Amino acid sequence: MLEQVTGPLAAHGEGPVWFPRWPGLRWVDMLVGDVLTLDATGAVRRDHVGSVAAALRPREAGGAVLALERGFALADDALQDVRPLPELWGGTEVRMNEGGCGPDGAFYCGSMAYAETPGAGTLYRLDPQGRVEPVVPDVSISNGLMWTDDGTRAYYADTPTQRVDVFDFDGGKLVNRRPFARIDPADGSPDGLTVDAEGGVWVALWGGGAVRHYTPDGELADIIEVPTPKVTACTFGGEDLDRLYITTSQVDTDLHRHPAAGAVFATDPGVRGLPVRTYAG
Repeated sequence: MLEQVTGPLAAHGEGPVWFPRWPGLRWVDMLVGDVLTLDATGAVRRDHVGSVAAALRPREAGGAVLALERGFALADDALQDVRPLPELWGGTEVRMNEGGCGPDGAFYCGSMAYAETPGAGTLYRLDPQGRVEPVVPDVSISNGLMWTDDGTRAYYADTPTQRVDVFDFDGGKLVNRRPFARIDPADGSPDGLTVDAEGGVWVALWGGGAVRHYTPDGELADIIEVPTPKVTACTFGGEDLDRLYITTSQVDTDLHRHPAAGAVFATDPGVRGLPVRTYAG
């Protein structure tokens, strides 16, 4: 059964992360530049980190790595000391959007144009030494990215393609990109995603009001209906990683019809997730 675990707090909730050294679940209210933290009491704390808070992941040595509007930043655990790294581009046409850490200890995050211009985005890699390189060019809305437990494959969504793709991960390189699952536009578009301990892939559907569960061979196994259309991302959390947390957005949503838009939801899907990978820098 789906449970609403927060109020409709986020204008554009995205990027949920569960890490046991943090107070609990964290996610972003992306376009106002805030990170939200849900503690064990159910209270939510809001920390402002920049003009955009695109994504965050824990650092192995403590603290967090963040993707801001035009690049990366490092922060302490409390998100009070935020130290931006050099911006990757100028201007206001393009922003970071979504990312995750790979088995190589690097933090990957992709960009998109505010105008959703086709091909204007890039997937970047921030290595543990703080160096940045583009790894997938010419993307439009760079979204969900997560590796399998053994680190040999990575799932990725460039939303307008209406596909979830899979890469092989070889020697720190994303190679051999190919389609994994196709989504009919009538059912929504692929946004954030996560991978479970059995190799299943869970995909949030922007405009589709649902999370889809695919088997490791790309077959649709289950659909979790969410009572608001703009479902943005999902992650496993809780002490046993057996709760699926789902973020939602209020963007272009009729809030009279969908008053829960912007809330976080959770369910027990009967499978466990994978521990979040950390940034080694």
